[in-house]
Amino acid sequence: MEIQDIPAGESWACKFKTTTFLDKEGMPIEAYNLALGQAHPGVPGEYQGIGVIQVRDIDAKRVQLQDVDSLKQFTVEFEDCWDFDTIEWTGEQPS
Repeated sequence: MEIQDIPAGESWACKFKTTTFLDKEGMPIEAYNLALGQAHPGVPGEYQGIGVIQVRDIDAKRVQLQDVDSLKQFTVEFEDCWDFDTIEWTGEQPS
């Protein structure tokens, strides 16, 4: 299956890769309020994860995903996504 074949309105996820800043454990890290000249706490590297597809841009061939481990959002090229599958949302029902 290709990302273009995913029906609109359905919940899907996929594996993806992106280049971002990583911490020592290889998880994405963000730095806030860095002063001019202050070093970023992470190191650049390739991150691979599983992301819930939020927005697809067919024309630009990009997809916005929310990583299930870090909960961070990433925008990646279609070519950096693979292994698409549907999502079954589960959870406890309020009583």
